[in-house]
Amino acid sequence: MTIPSAEGFLQAASCLPCTPEEERDLVVALTREADENVKDGDLRYLVSHAWWINWQRYVGLIKPEDDDADMLPQAPSRPGDIDNSKLLEESSSDGDEPELQRTLREGEDYDLVPQEVWRKLHEWYNGGPELSRKVICSSPISKSYIVDVYPLRLKLFNERDSLEKVIRISRKDKVHELYRLVCSLMSVEQSKIEIWDYYQKIKNKKLINLNETVEEAQLIMDQEIIAEVKPDDACCSDLDTRSNNELALIPLEPSTSSLSIAGGPTFSNGFSPGFGSSFSQDNSYPLLRDTEDGYSSFSNGSKDDIHGLSGLHNLGNTCFMNSAIQSLVHTPPLVEYFLQDYSREINTENPLGLQGELAIAFGELLRKLWSAGRTSVAPRAFKTKLSRFAPQFSGYNQHDSQELLAFLLDGLHEDLNRVKKKPYIEAKDADGRPDEELAEECWNYHKARNDSIIVDKFQGQYKSTLVCPDCDKISVTFDPFMYLSLPLPSTVTRMMNVTIFSGTGDTLPMPYTVKVQKNGVCGDLIKSLSAMCCLQSSETLLLAEVYDHRIYRYWNPSEPLYHIKDEDKLVAYRLPAGSENLLRVEILHRVVDRYTSESMFNLTRKLIGSPLVTCIPNEATRKADIYATASALLAPFVRTKVHTLDESATKLNSNGPSLDGIVLTDNGVTHAEEVSTSNVDEEAADEDLLPFQLWLTDEKANKKDPIDADSNGAPGLTMKLLMDWSDREHEVYDIKYMDELPVVFRPGFMSKKNRQEAVNLFSCLDAFLKDEPLGPDDMWYCPRCKEHKQASKKLDLWRLPEILVVHLKRFSYSRFMKNKLDTFVNFPIHDLDMSRYANHSSRSDQPPIYELYAVINHYGGMGGGHYSAYAKLVEEDSWYHFDDSHVSSVGEEEIRTSSAYLLFYRRVGSSSPFRNATVDTVMVDSLD
Repeated sequence: MTIPSAEGFLQAASCLPCTPEEERDLVVALTREADENVKDGDLRYLVSHAWWINWQRYVGLIKPEDDDADMLPQAPSRPGDIDNSKLLEESSSDGDEPELQRTLREGEDYDLVPQEVWRKLHEWYNGGPELSRKVICSSPISKSYIVDVYPLRLKLFNERDSLEKVIRISRKDKVHELYRLVCSLMSVEQSKIEIWDYYQKIKNKKLINLNETVEEAQLIMDQEIIAEVKPDDACCSDLDTRSNNELALIPLEPSTSSLSIAGGPTFSNGFSPGFGSSFSQDNSYPLLRDTEDGYSSFSNGSKDDIHGLSGLHNLGNTCFMNSAIQSLVHTPPLVEYFLQDYSREINTENPLGLQGELAIAFGELLRKLWSAGRTSVAPRAFKTKLSRFAPQFSGYNQHDSQELLAFLLDGLHEDLNRVKKKPYIEAKDADGRPDEELAEECWNYHKARNDSIIVDKFQGQYKSTLVCPDCDKISVTFDPFMYLSLPLPSTVTRMMNVTIFSGTGDTLPMPYTVKVQKNGVCGDLIKSLSAMCCLQSSETLLLAEVYDHRIYRYWNPSEPLYHIKDEDKLVAYRLPAGSENLLRVEILHRVVDRYTSESMFNLTRKLIGSPLVTCIPNEATRKADIYATASALLAPFVRTKVHTLDESATKLNSNGPSLDGIVLTDNGVTHAEEVSTSNVDEEAADEDLLPFQLWLTDEKANKKDPIDADSNGAPGLTMKLLMDWSDREHEVYDIKYMDELPVVFRPGFMSKKNRQEAVNLFSCLDAFLKDEPLGPDDMWYCPRCKEHKQASKKLDLWRLPEILVVHLKRFSYSRFMKNKLDTFVNFPIHDLDMSRYANHSSRSDQPPIYELYAVINHYGGMGGGHYSAYAKLVEEDSWYHFDDSHVSSVGEEEIRTSSAYLLFYRRVGSSSPFRNATVDTVMVDSLD
């Protein structure tokens, strides 16, 4: 479809009302033009996602499921007024501008549209409220733009008259813009005020560089600043003590943001009151104020000299970051490394690194957390570096702790890579060499390009074996890994309900429940069903989806199973082998209801039951052949109280051998030999004498054509028949056996069961290392076949690291849904023996036994949640719960929960943990 320019549509749309097609085309043109010419400072407007989806359905941008218009017999109705009220907080203190809820997500709660699109939508539908946000340039080099959905929000108040006002400013705005806003509110000249970073009511630094951005000034969401008016007779005020002409900027509650208001070396107070730490209220250690990220004031005046018990402030939905940091800073080899002088290993020349800035920021944060005392630290400087180098973690949306951990380990490795110039190494083929030789060669090649503390402690090696399904070509590679992402057994397999129908009329329909691989194909489902129903070698199964009592589609054995949704209804027809070469016959069922309305006799017809499917020879399409076939298919559904069919059925087959032999006994249905209609008397097939009425019909069962006495079919096509059900048919046949089809899977019932079932960590490892076929989107190019193949893949652990990080894949994503599994995984705390999984480990003299020392937990579901960490102080042999700024002691028996998401193990017998290492023994300033 060719979309004209936006100008032409604006002229055409000036006359209201617009048709749905005109609305669609105009919005598409305006959106395309706005996206092609986006620039800093443009506006985007928030629209309720629910309303936006309804509008897209109305104008045809979203079609009925699978583009089948018959599934929605009525056209989508025109949406009502735009309703953005559900995006707002129930109560707002400022009144000037509506306040967004904290946990909104784009594409789930709201969508963003250009300014011109919003104007047209509001003109057509009214409603609101209007919620506009600025477009900002996130990277001038790459010319990438984001929408500042949650700008920095501050509250300006004057202590003298209690006047309060709200200030919102983008993190990309310059400091001089902050001065301009404050001066405008205070009605003073810029030369007469000074603004200070005043986080937690402690003066940290004066904002004097007017050309740096608010982000570069290290101001973050929910942080206080002071605007102080200078005396008329002084150029500079002594700001050591507050005077009556001071004003403070104190923010209101922060909002969850899709944008970064990055922190720095000063403070952030995180989420008050308790949003980020609502899961743990038993803070055993009182919080003390500290300055410069908590580094200047660690002592609480007591003789407490415990190290490693400092919490981390939540800077606004940063619990995902805090939990990952706490796990790493309690990793003994990293503590020992960063508490020493590591400046010589910082690689500022690595183009893949961050010029050492991430390693320095992490090292400084680790030292602060391991200083004496139990105060909490605000990781603002670290958050600033993280946001600069990994924009995906900027802002105040919740993120995946595992994704952050993967980036952080990789970033630390590149910043600390001892290899200054990476040599080019061409990979060599195995050429039949022993695995030991090839594995050692691959590891040496990897170490020649990657050599850091992260590689030394965190990286292992696995063996990957691919086998071509056609030519049996075997490909073996050895690759490094940083962590193991283990699927939960319930995420690997899928339970599916399918009802099997007989295509010859031998038995009643029978539902089956089978377990298949999620990433498998329909052929795998057919194979499992065949084994369960004891399919003979002379038979085959035809898999189909039934919707609205019709065959919606037949499933090809090569189609992936993820295309089948849980709410679908699947059937499989048991047919003779080679049925694809025969004429397929589908019988639809339609009920005729008679009722009286306003003294008028009326008839209504609707489809009922499930289609019956069989196959007949291409030449057996006479009327008698068709009726005999239908009679055979209907035989299992004859009611047990009927002992013989009516006389018409008998007369229909008076000259034939078997249809008159269908007899019902008290034990059920029996019928005579195979149906044969070769000698049926055509004249006997009189309409008045037939046991039921059949008609030729179309895909939607709208047509009703009579069946000819001679030929009615064409080779290779499907013959669709329509059977009308009146009272007579209901008396003879029981349709309930074909009218109650189960859905593929009912999540409500099974999910409760899954939560009650526990799995073992070793079963997760077995599922990870199991031989399985590649997905259709991840096929392998076979060098022998010269084409992509859906090969089978087998992983084996070859070399295990000193620090083994295990990621439990609790989150699953598919085309249609997102889900989180709360399955309890029983993992060992002591003596995790990996011997049977790594028989080829390079440390053959030392068994791979591991001890748990940290756990990252995730509470809640997909739409939100909270992260915390358990970590062990190795020297004390005691466990603690790190929940943002809250730190509390826990027993070892409390560590195993269904919330465990990432497990951190350390190999027994590795180098001794650090002893009495504190920040007092190193020069922090040596890294500046």
